[in-house]
Amino acid sequence: MNSRLLFRTPAIFGQFPNLIAAESTRHGGISPAPFASLNLGLSTADAPENVTENRRCFFAALGPGCDESWVASAHQVHGTEILHATEPGRFSGYDALITNQPGLLLAVTVADCVPILVYDAANQAVAAVHAGWRGTVGQIVGKTLRAMQTRFGTNLAHCQAYVGTCIDETSFEVGPEVARQFGADFKRRVSTGDKWFVDLKAANARQLTDFGMPAAQISISPYSTVLDNTDYFSHRHQHGQTGRMLAVIGLGPLDK
Repeated sequence: MNSRLLFRTPAIFGQFPNLIAAESTRHGGISPAPFASLNLGLSTADAPENVTENRRCFFAALGPGCDESWVASAHQVHGTEILHATEPGRFSGYDALITNQPGLLLAVTVADCVPILVYDAANQAVAAVHAGWRGTVGQIVGKTLRAMQTRFGTNLAHCQAYVGTCIDETSFEVGPEVARQFGADFKRRVSTGDKWFVDLKAANARQLTDFGMPAAQISISPYSTVLDNTDYFSHRHQHGQTGRMLAVIGLGPLDK
């Protein structure tokens, strides 16, 4: 990866010029190890001035004049509450955000959990979801889609979605108390002991298709926060001492 690449834009959204969508990497910032270098997490032990500068660089790279004053995000709690965002700000207690407000960027913070971005082209609405294992079991993706249907009249046949970079199935080892909450399609037993591997990407992608989104309109990141740790932060792999990425989505124009 080019060390100057601050983010990747999911290819599935490339056909929509009015849509801003991105998933940050760990490159292009100023933070030292273990947060090196583009740490965007507001709740880490990194120096606040580093995070502030990293976030300024990241948002500026998204488009001319873009800055954090256009962003709606939340202090995430690994729950299933959804915020209908109508203005910028940092809110508390939500793990998913939806909006149909042009010029408003939705952002979720990740470092092993799954970011899911959704675009409803027919109704010009978007969603950003943070799904750890608890949120996945709690069907946060399905609840978010239902909220979009209620608020915006969303028809999943007209939506595109991206299931983003997270911990991969071969790295997400859990005990039986977590494994039993997942269906057989999304877990497999480790060869020794009572441990299991869980596939969070597949579990969240299934929620999209179960709610009627065609599989051809869903893109799944090929990257892993653990296996590709030189490019992404991993809370588990780095034993909690690491930075955070952002996944963002919003409707243009941004030039206010």
